[in-house]
Amino acid sequence: MNKKDVVALGELLIDFTENGISGQGNPVLEANPGGAPCNVLSMLKRLGHEVSFIGKVGNDMFGAQLEEALKEVGIGTEGLLKDDKIHTTLAFVHTFPDGDRDFSFYRNADVMLQEDEINEELIKSCGILHFGSLSMTHDNCRRATKKAIEIARSSGAIISFDPNLREPLWETLDIAKEQIDYGMEQCDILKISDNEIVWFTGETDYDKAAAVLAKEYNIPLITVSLGRNGSRAYYKDRKAEAAPFLQKNTIETTGAGDTFCASVLHYILENGLYDLNDDRLKEMLIFANAAASIVTTRKGALRVMPTKEEVTKLINQR
Repeated sequence: MNKKDVVALGELLIDFTENGISGQGNPVLEANPGGAPCNVLSMLKRLGHEVSFIGKVGNDMFGAQLEEALKEVGIGTEGLLKDDKIHTTLAFVHTFPDGDRDFSFYRNADVMLQEDEINEELIKSCGILHFGSLSMTHDNCRRATKKAIEIARSSGAIISFDPNLREPLWETLDIAKEQIDYGMEQCDILKISDNEIVWFTGETDYDKAAAVLAKEYNIPLITVSLGRNGSRAYYKDRKAEAAPFLQKNTIETTGAGDTFCASVLHYILENGLYDLNDDRLKEMLIFANAAASIVTTRKGALRVMPTKEEVTKLINQR
């Protein structure tokens, strides 16, 4: 099996996003391929990396659409399973005027991934295993996720984690915190948003919150996405910060955090995790901020990731 730069595990679903109003005055919904892990992989593929996905969809029209979308953008489907008895997971996304979103989920196939369905060879062949907390909301996929992490750890892969908290998908927020705690314990790279780090640590000061995580979990690289306020990175005793690239034509923020995360992983694949200085951390954040900002000007995420040339051009224009 060919070596993969990054393998991601988790949810692959249809995002039904609003796209205008019908003649009868009803909202028109567009069926966009979605799911944070595959958004991350799509951006990494755009940046020239070999990537594959592990997860489950239904053997239905939406599952077929998703499989085709992965193939179209170059994401390997060796670890994709299609279930005859369970429907593909769906999400309905309401976009507010400022581009922020509200989600309604109809979860099915993605949470039914079984421990014995994990493609072990695929994980053993990867440089980075990336996962989020949505694959730990239910017992089946939780066990599968933990098995994947054990395989990756034993084969020497870097572990990347994005909590990507979606409160309605958890039975209780205490369970969410317990499983995200597990993810923190396992990861070498953490991508966390401003609201998530405040919720998890109870600290409203991001520097203090990151210090809590660094001390508690000994995570080598912590990145915090701050939306319209840019981003920060914490590495050993270093801190870097980069301003956002605010776009006049932002239409939605879907996939922005995933694009940011993928750009960080790209930088680590190119430069390594264990010799980052202030200049490198700043360079990493500037690229990630620019890439994320471009995605906010486009509908959907998985199919519309920016190229390296587009990101570089935006950086050079500033």
